Amino acid sequence: MSAPESLAEVRTRIDALDGELTRLLAERQRLVRAAAGFKKDEQAVRAPDRVEQVVALARERAAAAGLEPAVAEAVWRAMIGAFITLELDTHAEIGRG
Repeated sequence: MSAPESLAEVRTRIDALDGELTRLLAERQRLVRAAAGFKKDEQAVRAPDRVEQVVALARERAAAAGLEPAVAEAVWRAMIGAFITLELDTHAEIGRG
């Protein structure tokens, strides 16, 4: 892809990427909600060992793709935290069913 020639073009490309990211996050959300049904308790939802595994993989993939690993880690930790909250809520709803 060629270098952007203006700030407007940068913003247009960022907006397009944000649209793709939103679609992918929606798919991740569907999977997180599905996972909640397989987990027996809140500790299984929180899964701190799994969180660290996912973050480590994100850092590795980031380095290979040219993304600063620290940026990837910050983004993934924020994303995982938000999805854990959602999954805890979903898990609680399933438990009440």
